Parts: sequence; structure tokens; C-alpha cells
Amino acid sequence: MQYAIELYFDQETEQKLYALAKQVADQNLSTKFLEWKTRPHLTLACFNDVDEEKCIGLLREFARNHKQMPAYIGSVGMFNDTRTIFASPIMNACMYQLQRELQECLKDFDSAGWEWYRPDRWTPHCTLALTKEDAEDVFYKASDLILHAFKKMSGRFVSVGLVKITFPVKEIFAIELEGEA
Repeated sequence: MQYAIELYFDQETEQKLYALAKQVADQNLSTKFLEWKTRPHLTLACFNDVDEEKCIGLLREFARNHKQMPAYIGSVGMFNDTRTIFASPIMNACMYQLQRELQECLKDFDSAGWEWYRPDRWTPHCTLALTKEDAEDVFYKASDLILHAFKKMSGRFVSVGLVKITFPVKEIFAIELEGEA
């Protein structure tokens, strides 16, 4: 079974990002992202298998030692090979450090094949549309829609979660970041 660790936004920012994804579905372009039933997030790490209880314990400790941080969403991007449309956070040293420390915390779990989520290769993104299974023109129409609807936003990264990568995604555990400011 495959798993991911996700970084979640505050509720208001999450709702704004979800609204962008919903516009793609409401315009009858693509519903695939909504069908996954996942929250807007940044994926921090992926694993082929984890001991769920051990991972939850490690995430509890990680959350105790890491604080919530500002989230600035400044642009829209695309992965052309998978026809994925996403919102991009404006990155800073604290975010890269958070991801690096999470990877170190969970280093005993098998991450082979998930190299794009490793430090120094990570492309942080918040997926808004998955159009690979749709007609090719859907990618361009959805991109145009999101480009016109997108507005820069700021909020907070407030929690981390463990999810099982199934269809739909199953959230196993989430915890607020509690570290001292």
C-alpha cells in the first residue's frame, strides 16, 4: 500500500483552493481531482509502505516540534506530462527545512520510486486539476479557466497528515503543528 504525508492549509485557504478545483468540475471539464476526495495540500513525502502506528507516533513528535507557518500561494503551474494543473506556493528556507526534517524523521520507511518528493528534487504544488484521463483539449481549457480565476492568496500551513493513496484517498491521521513560534 502507498502512503503520503501531506501539509494542510488553514480552512479559509483550503476553501479558496478547493473552489478553484470545483470550477473545473462545474464547467464540465474534469472531475478527476474531486473524485480523489482529497483536501488541498502540499505532499511532503511518499512511501511504498509504512507501519501506520509507528508513523503516527513519529508525526505526533514532529508536530510538537514544528510550528505553523505562513502560506503564500503566488502562481499557477502545470506538469505537462501528467496534464496536472496546480497552485504553487512561494517557497522559503523554513518550508524546505520542514520538508527535509520530515524526510529525516521518516527515513526508515521505503520511499524508493518517489524521488521527486525527496529533498533537493521536491516540486511543492497544490493540485487543482488532473486531466490526463480527459480529452487533450480539457487540459488547455482547464488551464485557461484557472489562469483567469486564480488570485494570489496568503494563509497558513497548520497541520500534517498521513494518507493512504487509494481511490479515493483515505486520511489516516492529521495533527496540528504545535511548535513554539
